This record gives sequence, structure tokens and C-alpha cells, in this order.
Amino acid sequence: MSDDLARAVVDGMVARDAFSAWLGLDVSGVGEGRATCAMLVRPDMLNGFGVCHGGVTFALADSAFAFACNGQGRVAMSIENGMTYPAPVHAGDRLVAVAEEERASRRIGFYRVVVRNQEDAVVGLFHGTAYRTDRLHPAAERVGGTHAILGEQ
Repeated sequence: MSDDLARAVVDGMVARDAFSAWLGLDVSGVGEGRATCAMLVRPDMLNGFGVCHGGVTFALADSAFAFACNGQGRVAMSIENGMTYPAPVHAGDRLVAVAEEERASRRIGFYRVVVRNQEDAVVGLFHGTAYRTDRLHPAAERVGGTHAILGEQ
């Protein structure tokens, strides 16, 4: 698969993703099995303790995970994930999530996402498992290579 396919798939996903738009997500890099997303933490994203709500950091990591695992052209969805928060996040922080495939088979992919702030401090560690369906993304059908995407001969 090519990075062009991954970019086409992710662009199609982002175009229909109102939640990522609300987050202010910027998808700066994509490829098969990887994605990089960034966002700026706003005051309305803070919890009652004055730090970023964990769900916001999780959402950033989960979006990077989704873009990474769908870049191969087939619709993939999370079947398990979790996150650790080693440091607090504050309003004004710029977060960058880098998702990378650690291992994959035809049906299952394992991913790790590291979230860092503008000081390069790790503020989130996410792991996710994705199930890959046989359904192609519309962009994958346009880019071509259907047989290669599905792993057929």
C-alpha cells in the first residue's frame, strides 16, 4: 500500500469527523500503519482540577490510532484500548500524538500511541487493538489496488 492511499482514506475520514473538528485536530502525517495528529488544549477542555480532562487526551490518541489503523484501505475498528497518563496537561499545551503499528495480521492490528506536549514530555501512552474488516474505504476503491488491499491473489 502507499502513503497516497493512507492520505486519501484519512482525508475522507476527517471530512466526516465533527468530533475531531471540535478538538481542533490537525493531521500532519499519515502512512500505512502510522499517523501523527496535533491539537491545542483550550480552557473549555479542563476538568474541575484545572487540568485537561483525560477524555480529551484519550480522544486525541484514539483519533491518531483510528487514522493509523485505517490507512491500509480496509475499514478497521477498535476492539480494545487503554491509556496511561504519566503527566498532567494544561490549557495552552500543544499535544502531538504519534501512532504506530507494532504488529498486524490480516485481521488484527496492534498499535501504540505516544502523546507529548510542546516540551516533548510524554503525557499519554495509549495502546489499541483494531479489527480489520473486508469493507473498503470509498477512497481505497478510488485509489485502486482492491485485490492488494484485501490480500487476494
